Amino acid sequence: MSYELFIATRYLKSKRRTGFISLISYFSIIGVTIGVAALIIVLSVMNGFETQVRNRIIGADAHIRLGTYHEDGITAVDSVMNKIKDIRHISGMSPYIMDKGMIRDAGRTEGVILRGIDPVTTSQVSDLLKQIKHGGLHLGRVDVTGQANLPGIVLGRYLADRLYATLGDTVVVFSPGAAGPFMQPRAKQFMVAGIFETGLYEYDDIFAYVALPEAQELFHMPDRVTGVEIKLDDFEKAALVKTDIEQILGYPFFPRTWFEMHRNLFSWMKIEKWMTFILLSLIIIVAAFNIISSLIMVVLEKKKEIGILKSMGATNAGIRRIFIYEGLAVGVIGTTLGTILGWGLCNLQIKYHFFSLPPDVYFLNELPILMKAGDFLLIALATLILCFLASVYPATKAASLVPVEAIRYE
Repeated sequence: MSYELFIATRYLKSKRRTGFISLISYFSIIGVTIGVAALIIVLSVMNGFETQVRNRIIGADAHIRLGTYHEDGITAVDSVMNKIKDIRHISGMSPYIMDKGMIRDAGRTEGVILRGIDPVTTSQVSDLLKQIKHGGLHLGRVDVTGQANLPGIVLGRYLADRLYATLGDTVVVFSPGAAGPFMQPRAKQFMVAGIFETGLYEYDDIFAYVALPEAQELFHMPDRVTGVEIKLDDFEKAALVKTDIEQILGYPFFPRTWFEMHRNLFSWMKIEKWMTFILLSLIIIVAAFNIISSLIMVVLEKKKEIGILKSMGATNAGIRRIFIYEGLAVGVIGTTLGTILGWGLCNLQIKYHFFSLPPDVYFLNELPILMKAGDFLLIALATLILCFLASVYPATKAASLVPVEAIRYE
């Protein structure tokens, strides 16, 4: 152990003549501990929310959505899918049709985004089957009492609430986009076969699913589909797979990743996380000012000892290191205690769910937690850097003391 570290440790442990100095040091450690714990807890909660939102969006949508630049639709969709099926990381594909329309039940009319899907392959690219809360994914035609056989439709929970629609009801879907300037809108009857809930209000309030052939007939797209939904074995590889698709298919095909389809949401969540990190770091900065105060008072208290050390041959750099080590020791202790405290509280929430949330507002029953090693390292590094910077000025002042002046009146 170097003499600088030895003396710094002795200074940190020693009982000082002025107890107020020790008290400030303890407050510094407590401040660093609280700041580190707060950062760990808040960033872990934000990670949890981000993961939950991403999983629900990806569960309701695909990792990559392949369409065309002018949204003219894709013809010969089987041929297109065969060209890209061997691309690495692609685990599933399913054609779809998506367009806007109106839906009516018992005199109530609402806007709807209708998605035509292939019931056989849709499970490869979405979690729709798991999200159906009532009924099932029965999109084929069934006999309805007193009416001809009708195709099934699956409605979002809040859309069904606004329509007052229940299982077995007959609804009418209109397709204004399919009508020409002098044509009546196309209309088609469906039977409510299921009600789904993704947990995302924007989806549950406006989406409805029907079989792909029914959507082709309603939107007058007999030989086309809107695009192809693609599922990957690793959603983080979406950008790489997108590049491969563009190289194979070229213009006019236009693949979009899950991040690009929801860029505003995920970009804002990332900005919010960094802003929270910066704001909560102010707690550590306050503790750093306490470190400055305590070290300056230690320098004044140990003025004689510093003079003696310098007269015995200690260099300015050595004296400087003594007080920098002392400031870093406060940072290390506070960071260690804060990490243990934050990690412990996060694990308690994961295990016992102390903090619950109203599921109708946040689509979750409890506060989500996701701890990342990278966040722990970043918080520890930022804390130690702040503590180091707080130690520089007092250490420099101590190193600048003249030995003769320091011990003249002692």
